[in-house]
Amino acid sequence: MTSVSGRPRLPYGTGPREFAEALAAFRAVLGDSRVLTDEDIALVGYDDPQPVLGPGHFAPSAALLAGSVDDVRRVLDVARTFGVPLAPALPGRNTGLGGAAPRLPGAVVLDLSGMNRVLEVDETFGYAVVEPGVTFVDLAAHLTARGLPYRVDPVGLGWDSVVEHALATGGLTPYEDGPPLWCGMEVVLPDGDLVRTGMGGLRGSRCGHLWPYGFGPSFDAMFAPLNLGIVTKLGVPLRPAPPHRRTFTVTVPRAEDLGPLVDALRGLRADGTLTEPATVRGVLLDAAAAGRRRDTFPGAPGPVPDSALGPAMADLRLGHWNAYGAVAGSRPVVHAQWSAVRTALAPVAGVRFRLGEPDDGRDTPALWGDAADGWLAHGGHLAVTPVLPGTGADALAQYARVRELVRSAGKDYLGSFVVGPRVLQHHVPVVFDIHDPDDRARALTLCERLVADAAAAGLGIRHAHPALMDRVAQTYAFHGHALRRLGERVKDALDPAGVLAPGAHGIWPRRYRGLRL
Repeated sequence: MTSVSGRPRLPYGTGPREFAEALAAFRAVLGDSRVLTDEDIALVGYDDPQPVLGPGHFAPSAALLAGSVDDVRRVLDVARTFGVPLAPALPGRNTGLGGAAPRLPGAVVLDLSGMNRVLEVDETFGYAVVEPGVTFVDLAAHLTARGLPYRVDPVGLGWDSVVEHALATGGLTPYEDGPPLWCGMEVVLPDGDLVRTGMGGLRGSRCGHLWPYGFGPSFDAMFAPLNLGIVTKLGVPLRPAPPHRRTFTVTVPRAEDLGPLVDALRGLRADGTLTEPATVRGVLLDAAAAGRRRDTFPGAPGPVPDSALGPAMADLRLGHWNAYGAVAGSRPVVHAQWSAVRTALAPVAGVRFRLGEPDDGRDTPALWGDAADGWLAHGGHLAVTPVLPGTGADALAQYARVRELVRSAGKDYLGSFVVGPRVLQHHVPVVFDIHDPDDRARALTLCERLVADAAAAGLGIRHAHPALMDRVAQTYAFHGHALRRLGERVKDALDPAGVLAPGAHGIWPRRYRGLRL
């Protein structure tokens, strides 16, 4: 976590004296126990958990533990005074996306996990107001303890921040492609100003978490990535707990079956038969969840040969593609939903169906699960997730291109698709040995190729590891990168000191712009 000299890696442009003075000011604001440095405790939890550029590359120089909105505002005041960049961090693993690591090496992490209160749950209208440190486990426990009739989706995310997930995906259900599902937020701007959006801008607002709009422009979405402001409160709609819910698995035996599988599932999502997204996972991703590559496929290095897939599918009782989802509602509705799923997929030769036990409490496999990490003894992964039109033909074309690129780099394709009513999210974890510098370099090069391939096919990437953020931002090139230039103009207006999350999502403030940090 420290530099070769043994001193903390300071952010670019900040000298040791200024940094020491800033630490003293941070301690005056937060207290000694809530300002962490390598001298006090290893900052391992704030580094890249699977360091593709080597241990310590994206390490912070310190971490600050905020406990309130006032803490956040005072910390930002100190950061502006001393020109020290901050990187907000919320609970959650996100291992393939760099975890809590700052984009700017040496930036000071502002840990918001201590702001973990469920501030309100409205039983009549079904919404919760939460602070950024509230996890899915926290919110589910709060609802259960009070006997409230709502379900938190997705339960499988566990210790992830509700706020971070909602802002990243548009709501609490993973990877919806509809409009944002949050209602009302409170934001601390980089200059310390405190804003409530939409109807929350009224004093004593009664509809601030019922309706996402107010008078004039709507600014909520610009704060979804926490580099233009820090969301300290968020209203999130809750789903009524269904009286009956059963998970299901659908397997298809051939690679080309991905097309009809996706078309059927998208149709069921679009007409409302399936109210939750379905995840389609390749057999090797499910094999990774069952055991390491060397145990499941012993033999020579290189990609697993196609000839080995049949025995593996038989052993795991899976198909080449495996769809996981859930049906929920009253018992007659669940029965009708399951019948519709079977009817839609019955034409696929060799399809198999499995329905879980009633109300078994299990969730469908999470997109961002760590199954891919178990593929190697010292496995890590970088996540690349193109968004593509939700057709079987698009899924097959993207799969074929990506699989060829991955295998030509000597790696296994461990992909999955999340099926929405309109789009697919193609999650491609590129696995590497975290202790092997050459393998790390190969993985990063491959991911850069995947980003370029997606852009060439007219497909964008929504989320990126810090090592890939600039590369992804570069692909949004319409009209001379007008979108990035707009982001830079807004950044310079709201954050002229350039202290809040510099470089995150490819948006650099003026003080760092063009330095290729």
